[in-house]
Amino acid sequence: MSKNDTKEIEKEEYNLPKVIFLATVAAIGGFLFGFDSGVINGTVDALQLSFNSDAATTGFNVASVLLGCAIGAFFAGTLADKYGRKPMMVVTALLFIISALGSGLSTGSIEFVIYRLLGGFAVGAASILAPAYISEIAPAKIRGSLATLQQLMIVIGLFAAFMSNYWLVGLSGGASEVLWGDFQTWQWMFWMEIVPASIFLIVLFFIPESPRYLVAAGKSDLANKVLSKISNVKAAAAKVLDIQSTLREDSKPKLKDIISKYSGKVHPLVWAGLGLAVLQQLTGINVIFYYGATLWKAAGFTEADALLTNVISGSVNIFFTIIAIILVDKLGRKPLLLIGSLGQAVMLGILAYIFSTASLDTNGNLILSDSVGVYALISANAYIAFFAFSWGPVMWVMLGEMFPNQFRGAALALCGLAQWLANFGITMSFPIMLKNMGLGASYGVYAFFGIVAYFFVKFFIKETKGRTLEDMSREQLEDDKKLA
Repeated sequence: MSKNDTKEIEKEEYNLPKVIFLATVAAIGGFLFGFDSGVINGTVDALQLSFNSDAATTGFNVASVLLGCAIGAFFAGTLADKYGRKPMMVVTALLFIISALGSGLSTGSIEFVIYRLLGGFAVGAASILAPAYISEIAPAKIRGSLATLQQLMIVIGLFAAFMSNYWLVGLSGGASEVLWGDFQTWQWMFWMEIVPASIFLIVLFFIPESPRYLVAAGKSDLANKVLSKISNVKAAAAKVLDIQSTLREDSKPKLKDIISKYSGKVHPLVWAGLGLAVLQQLTGINVIFYYGATLWKAAGFTEADALLTNVISGSVNIFFTIIAIILVDKLGRKPLLLIGSLGQAVMLGILAYIFSTASLDTNGNLILSDSVGVYALISANAYIAFFAFSWGPVMWVMLGEMFPNQFRGAALALCGLAQWLANFGITMSFPIMLKNMGLGASYGVYAFFGIVAYFFVKFFIKETKGRTLEDMSREQLEDDKKLA
């Protein structure tokens, strides 16, 4: 099928409410991703007290979920290619429920880590499945906005977790205090996740399987039915043929497809995706989300004020993610990534300077004057703003759409694994860096990677705005032949 034919298909009308509904349901996985990531923020000190753990053990309790995320992301992509996107999303919903229940019931670090690992499997899987599903059901001209919905739901989930933690602590007086039913507040923080996870499980039964997966699985008739409900009969039939033209006739998608049959090497596009996935983490965003309360207490804030600061940061995150939804299909993906890289680097540099020049009290905590504390808070939220309209959503948008149909699931599996391993490394290393280097030097390291991210995007990332997945699949095939 020619590019002109593809463009004609994209001009056909589509059922916008239906497409938005499908994307929203898939993106609930993103909400749980965010909630699960954010809920730990307010429980760190309470967990250390309840489990009588040292700093290293507490750090692993927090970071253990990320090992599960790495494993979940890796296997979700390949299993989604084998069994489908929808069945795997159902599994993730069940894992979210089990993890939330078990984490709150845990009486020791080992038990807690086991349940957090299960939650990690779910978070990692959701991080891969939602962008893949959304990109595969969305029309090209609004695909960026719909894929960004995943990130919006992530930050709403983070905000909901921060609000939930703040509300519960307000009721009890502290994360270690008893709240309802003789259970401590930190336990209820985890149990609050059961509600949205149950909603996700129920609504998944009202969405169809991805049409691109169905075609790859040899179920073109079912794919045609799905596409007919989100576009029209003529466009659906043409799109099925278009998808078929980008798949290998002799094999179904599998992990080894990331290796070019022409050059015998890993596709350059996979390396580009791996770079995006890792660099998103190396600029330190999750240090603020996982250790936000601890960080601000180290900067002299009270526990209540630190949790309130998280709520403010969550609000900023949501607002600027909405800005990304507005801009991603107008300005494009690459310009947003470039702007965000430099903006994050500058704000992190300011924070590094503030924290490195601050004095310490007898306990080693930072002493910030009221005015300097305000500057730090503004800089931190400006950093979050730059991340929220660029690397936060756009990285997931790019990963969901930049890979060819033949190995999208496999490439997402590898990139997801890399992203979560980088997340784990950053989360585990931050307490050590905080103790041995201080906040200033730590933030200087993250600022450096912001500069690295800028040049990586400038030289290695191609724009994908407004292009169909099939057009990009064909272009990748031609690039592979040239490199052979």
